Amino acid sequence: MSLNFKKLRKYAGEAIVKYGMISDGDRILCGLSGGKDSFVLVELLHQLQKAAPVKFDIVSVTFDPGFPEFNTAGTAAFCRAKGWEHHIINMKIEEIIEEKDFSHAPCVMCSRLRRGKLYGLAQELDCGKLALGHHLDDIIVSFIMSLCRGQGITTMAPVVQPKSPGKPCIIRPLALAPESLIRACADEMDIPRAGICRYKEQLEDGDRRYFAQTIAQWEKRIPNLRSNIARSLANPQPDHLLFS
Repeated sequence: MSLNFKKLRKYAGEAIVKYGMISDGDRILCGLSGGKDSFVLVELLHQLQKAAPVKFDIVSVTFDPGFPEFNTAGTAAFCRAKGWEHHIINMKIEEIIEEKDFSHAPCVMCSRLRRGKLYGLAQELDCGKLALGHHLDDIIVSFIMSLCRGQGITTMAPVVQPKSPGKPCIIRPLALAPESLIRACADEMDIPRAGICRYKEQLEDGDRRYFAQTIAQWEKRIPNLRSNIARSLANPQPDHLLFS
């Protein structure tokens, strides 16, 4: 195991134990989008599976939006070579967005559809947990976005318990890991190209990209900015906020 993956296992192990993410007998559905974060997540969980004191099963799933440029076949071939259980959810996203007249916010519609399909497959495969590849940078960006858009002092939680029966518990084992480390691990895996989203331009012009770039600028002035924000998120001070 490389030094990068050893570091990542330490971050993930801390998150899993701290937030009680995995229990004996769990069946975990892992969202495998084809991007670096999700590939690293699935590889990491399979590594942990071999050494963990508890027994759990891993099932991977890829959402195919129906874009010719999307390399779902490459992702599936990679999983077969690894011996990973892998499923594909096929949808015609472009047709659905046009039908629903949602071209002004395609990513919102796509996200809703994906989440619903993932919940359905989790129930079908008896997976009580859904693992997503969001990392520390994602969590920090979500916090800044919410703060600046007046949506509350909130972000992606490491663990999200289901609000209704039948839905899986969402876990984010990479919640404490920096994106730079995940990228370094992905470079060691020889993963297939993910393909191109038809709505790439909207993504690049969106809030998430803007705030990620803004945080990178702030970090030039404030050393250890990401770890400082992470500590603040873990240490709320309700008495010093504008609660009525």
